[in-house]
Amino acid sequence: MSAVAVARGQTSADGGTEMKLHRAARFGEVSKEGPSIQPIAGTGIKASGTSVAIKRLGIGVSAHSAKPSGRGGARNRADRVSLGLSAKQVGNLQAAVGFAASLGLPLNRMITVHWESGGISPARMVKATGRFLDLLTRWLARRGSRTAWIAVHENGPGKGAHVHVLAHVPPSLVKPLTGRQRAWLRLICGTPYRDGVIHSRPVGGLLGAEQSNQPAFAANLAEALSYLTKGAEPSAAALLGLHRLDGGGPVIGRRCSTSQNIGAKARKEAL
Repeated sequence: MSAVAVARGQTSADGGTEMKLHRAARFGEVSKEGPSIQPIAGTGIKASGTSVAIKRLGIGVSAHSAKPSGRGGARNRADRVSLGLSAKQVGNLQAAVGFAASLGLPLNRMITVHWESGGISPARMVKATGRFLDLLTRWLARRGSRTAWIAVHENGPGKGAHVHVLAHVPPSLVKPLTGRQRAWLRLICGTPYRDGVIHSRPVGGLLGAEQSNQPAFAANLAEALSYLTKGAEPSAAALLGLHRLDGGGPVIGRRCSTSQNIGAKARKEAL
């Protein structure tokens, strides 16, 4: 995967959307939030699903229609509204998480950006997420690190427009990354950073848990993925046997996505 610049979304055979990076493009287009976190039995470590951290939900801008993106037909139109994750999308996200681990890029960090609290409307959320992920990818690449990620958008009464991201971030780069993320949000939102717009924590509760406590990390990663897919459509939940459900709300544009290096095409080529 190219380390710089972003993003022409491509609908995969698994129903998710990959992000193909391009040097000339400014924004990527990608495509979640939730209940209290419970300890995972036997691990002693809390799951890394992100509870609702933003309480100022009334400051966002109301939704408006966006123009079609012109990419991939009606399914990929920027003004398309979905109400939940399909079975294909959930399957694509699940497969991407496993494939990231096989590449030596375990998704070890959970990042939630509450775009609406930052002044980004639901209609602009997908583009904002794409730019954030582009900046993250390029920042890591300049420091000699590859990354992989999955992202899911959510919206709705009581929680507002936001995105959940599971990404690979080397533990040694977490501290310098923290300040950069706030700077990126100031740039994307065009306003001073508001406390609580971004919430970031290691999967497994401790930096480097993917190495120091692999069983606990695996259990926490599974819990985090369950958290991201809790907005599945009822039919998808029934088909896949998903038990953790909480409506993901109406999302304008791409609901979910993966980085290109762990998307359906990359997985197929690796067979």
